[in-house]
Amino acid sequence: MTPDGKTINGTALEAEWDQVISSKRYALQVNFAELWRYRDLLLMFVKRDIVTVYKQTILGPAWFFIQPIMTALVFTFVFGNLAGISTGGVPQILFYLSSLTIWNYFSDTLNVTSKTFTENAGIFGKVYFPRLIMPLSKVLSGFFKFLIQFSLFLIVWLYYMFFVGNVAPTMWLITVPFLMLLMAAMGLGCGIIITSMTTKYRDLTFLVAFGVQLLMYASPVIYPVSSVPENYQFYLWLNPLTSVFEMFKVAFFGEGVADMGWLLYSSVFTLVLLAGGIIIFNNVESRFIDTV
Repeated sequence: MTPDGKTINGTALEAEWDQVISSKRYALQVNFAELWRYRDLLLMFVKRDIVTVYKQTILGPAWFFIQPIMTALVFTFVFGNLAGISTGGVPQILFYLSSLTIWNYFSDTLNVTSKTFTENAGIFGKVYFPRLIMPLSKVLSGFFKFLIQFSLFLIVWLYYMFFVGNVAPTMWLITVPFLMLLMAAMGLGCGIIITSMTTKYRDLTFLVAFGVQLLMYASPVIYPVSSVPENYQFYLWLNPLTSVFEMFKVAFFGEGVADMGWLLYSSVFTLVLLAGGIIIFNNVESRFIDTV
């Protein structure tokens, strides 16, 4: 029987659809099989993001190296020398470079995914593909940039370890991939919640950049937890980013606080945030084109 209920030569043929598009889904549903079928589109978006960002610049991908180096030098001069903020025994340039490497990945992921619906309304209104492909492509293209900046950090770190001798790795290095996964999931979760809300409340787009900047100062990016008075450290640990930054520094420098309890808190917070983001994203996805 054909899809319209007919038979061919008296024999009923079973209809098997290779694509089913439906607005009905569970709130937390993620169709991984469908995402896998669209993996070529995902890779195309990732390639587009990587190639087009610096395509018309003179230095091109070299900006991936220049930006963190220049920012780390400015931080070293302003916060390390002028303000005299302690880096907890870690060489200043290494401290700021490590912080900026992971902070840039989180903030970039949050910023670009928070614009998913508003920047791609034209595409979403013309052709169907899993909408989650778009924010996932931003996470993956951002990870490529992170790897470049992370390699720069590793070069400086290896120089200090072998030629200066005041830093040393610890067994916590094995947690680094997990820390990066946490940062990606946290940025993705925040980003898709914000983009879902901005389809109706455009004012949020103006607050995102300001909010991310404030969040940086509320996280141990330019200072270690040990430099904060003990009476206020608890509130700093409530920031789920704190345990990630501290564990990263413990892994590479042997300085900082490796608290598995707070890392577990950050992990649970990230799972809840990502689950909430997916629920809101799925809810808005079916009707956002009417409000964006």
